[in-house]
Amino acid sequence: MPLYTIRKQQFLKADMGRVWDFMSSPLNLTKITPAKLGFEIISEPVDIERMHAGQIIEYRISPLWDIKLHWVTEITHVEPMRFFVDEQRFGPYRFWHHQHHFREVNGGVEMNDLVHYDLPFGPLGAVAHKIHVRKTLEEIFNYRYQKLEQLFNHASLKQ
Repeated sequence: MPLYTIRKQQFLKADMGRVWDFMSSPLNLTKITPAKLGFEIISEPVDIERMHAGQIIEYRISPLWDIKLHWVTEITHVEPMRFFVDEQRFGPYRFWHHQHHFREVNGGVEMNDLVHYDLPFGPLGAVAHKIHVRKTLEEIFNYRYQKLEQLFNHASLKQ
């Protein structure tokens, strides 16, 4: 069975330094994740102010019926101002590999996400994907898109 894939692209009207500073801080994940997921970073804040290769980050998330799940990711690769990769080490997926790419373009930064993932439980996981997981992931990435639009592309909403 092939892996599931998500591809997203977004243009941000900001310089690379500003975009990288925001996206490379795990502390900002809560700002771009829907509140209904109960997303909470449980790693010590001092350990996650700025990402680096080999960094382990722990979360709690409630994607379904307020059931709290423990999720652990590792930042496996970081090339400042170009890309970083996070991979699940423990959590709800059988496999999770998320690439974040950044490219300076005329007037801003092009940001590309590429996620490969798979679910446990074989055919049951495939049904869960069709019924709930794919939709939830799309909602999460759409929410993130809107929040980044507000933060970087709408001057009246910038803080």
